[in-house]
Amino acid sequence: MNENLFAPFITPTIMGITTLPIVMFFPCLILSTPKRWLPNRIQTLQMWLIRLITKQMMVMHNERGRSWTLMLMSLILFIASTNLLGLLPYSFTPTTQLSMNIGMALPLWMGTVLMGFRNKPKASLAHFLPQGTPTPLVPMLIIIETISLFIQPLALAVRLTANITAGHLLIHLIGSATLALASISITISTITFIILLLLTVLELAVAMIQAYVFTLLVSLYLHDNS
Repeated sequence: MNENLFAPFITPTIMGITTLPIVMFFPCLILSTPKRWLPNRIQTLQMWLIRLITKQMMVMHNERGRSWTLMLMSLILFIASTNLLGLLPYSFTPTTQLSMNIGMALPLWMGTVLMGFRNKPKASLAHFLPQGTPTPLVPMLIIIETISLFIQPLALAVRLTANITAGHLLIHLIGSATLALASISITISTITFIILLLLTVLELAVAMIQAYVFTLLVSLYLHDNS
């Protein structure tokens, strides 16, 4: 109970050198490519999920937006796999780091915005001033819309970081309480352990949902600018 509550969120290092790049590339080992004529069940499930998500996410895009399909599918698979691997004991979740999430959100957001200004500049500039705005409110609305535009990548990163971090903290607190109560009352300890199991199942769902939400919001930004 005396350990640091935020110790699981410290970037692991070996001899003072961060191991974050190794952790980030580790999910690539899980998503294997089929090397046989007939893939096994895991690979079949993997391909079915990718096709389902691709169909649902890219159906609203035009031809220019669908050129981002590979990037968006790689993004959702990377975030989902790192979130799920972070639930393993003694593991590290890169998506709990705000700097990493901003590093993912900022280039993608900037790419969609630059695409919008390049392909349809009039429509992109029209978002800063809604039609029918009273003249006295024009300067204020332009400032508000500009702030809302630049806050989008920060909102993407903070949402992912907060949800993953909150879940890990809850699991850590309830797990510590279960161990502390084991020597006091077995009944209460068993109840908290059941709660811990249910929370772990919930975190499995949250890990995949947050990956989908992050990628879906990037897809919506792309749809608005393509």
